[in-house]
Amino acid sequence: MTDESIDVTPRRTPVQARSRKTVNAILRHAADIFHDSGVDGTSMSAIARQAGISLASLYRYFPNKAAVVHAVAEGHVDKMERALRERLPELSLDDAIEVLIDQFYTFYRTEPAYSAIWSGVEAMPELRKLDLRELYSNAQDLDARLKQEYPGLPEERRWHACLLLPRAAGSILRLAATLPEEQGSQLVAELKVMTHAYLAALVHQER
Repeated sequence: MTDESIDVTPRRTPVQARSRKTVNAILRHAADIFHDSGVDGTSMSAIARQAGISLASLYRYFPNKAAVVHAVAEGHVDKMERALRERLPELSLDDAIEVLIDQFYTFYRTEPAYSAIWSGVEAMPELRKLDLRELYSNAQDLDARLKQEYPGLPEERRWHACLLLPRAAGSILRLAATLPEEQGSQLVAELKVMTHAYLAALVHQER
């Protein structure tokens, strides 16, 4: 979708309520178009028309389509990070596996433009950076929880597990979200079995 030379930094950071409302409308309508037409099939003109603003106004906020894609994707990451931090502290690790996998799977299937944008993550360096940011954020939260509950786990093994679990789960969930619903649900069920088994083998090392 883009290369290292493309600037995806928004041109203006909205401060006033009216500007924030405009940016939110742009991103909401852009996500709908990406969902319906795909990223490659969407133009800046189409985003402006859908958002009810002029093309010049759109360019005042975003320098190119890649910047819009990046902003929508960043919203996805922020939502998922908040969801994880809200639910993880109140659940046991076994329950967290069930709840978070279901929660993220629903998000992946229903969030507008998620599949359209993230299916191209490898083609867009800025999305890869966001993907890694999400991975390390989730891994740090999980690492803190495992350290608290299983202090005898070797630190290096624990950290590697905390990188592996969200990366493997995220990859499988993204695949499941592209499948027919029945197949996707079956894949998610197998993911839960695999994750429970891995976690049980990991914490057994402490005993």
